[in-house]
Amino acid sequence: MMRMLSVLALAATISACNLGGGDSPDGTATPSPAATATPTPTATARATSNGARSVSEETDDFLFEYSYPAEAGRIAELASQLDVMLEQQRGQLAEESQDARRAARADGFPYNKHSYTSEWKVVAALPGWLSLSNDVATYSGGAHGNYDLQSLVWDKTKGESRKAIDLFVSPEALEKALGDRFCDELNRQRAKRRGAPVVKGGDDPFSDCPGIKELTVLVGSNNGRTFNRLTLYAGPYVAGPYAEGAYKVNLSINRAILDTVKPEFREAFSARN
Repeated sequence: MMRMLSVLALAATISACNLGGGDSPDGTATPSPAATATPTPTATARATSNGARSVSEETDDFLFEYSYPAEAGRIAELASQLDVMLEQQRGQLAEESQDARRAARADGFPYNKHSYTSEWKVVAALPGWLSLSNDVATYSGGAHGNYDLQSLVWDKTKGESRKAIDLFVSPEALEKALGDRFCDELNRQRAKRRGAPVVKGGDDPFSDCPGIKELTVLVGSNNGRTFNRLTLYAGPYVAGPYAEGAYKVNLSINRAILDTVKPEFREAFSARN
């Protein structure tokens, strides 16, 4: 069924739930005419018969874009969760951008339009699982925006979502199982971008290897049946300065990593030779 979202519906139906889509209370502040310019909102919303959904809204205060693929939209419970995240993030953006406009006016500074973009993508679609990544980009008026990558894995049997890292016994166990594989590949990529080898323990604050808790873990597959690949994502300022960009390290799952998977999820994984 197509789900079309109008501008008024977007502004009036901000959910009070909290399913991890935002990191502050949601809600839409009512702007004062003296503090906020009259908004001229434009919005487009597209929901296709295959389940995909895309929303774009722009006002004088903010630009908001949010989308997820058909594979997610065809799972009713997952689509509902992603829709709640949509409402939460839009509500948070609307409130924060209105507050920022008021503050800029009060201080005599020009206001720079805020933005939030979220694009969910399929990492792996297995018979019992759907692994998704979420490319998030934000701008809140500073010198530059920021971006990040998030993980969501949907258990089709239990009808539950979790982060990929939660499929493992613990982050520490997974980090130990990785050994030097992650750091070696990360340093190879860093050396290529920097034009010089990475010297561990040097004066460069980005010469060390980030810990697993600083990374986003994605689970992928090249056989369509089991998870047999990891992607470890280091965002801006995690493995290098902002100008270097983010890093992605892909690693095949070996026996050591396989042994750190929680027993209840073990059948969803396999090792690659």
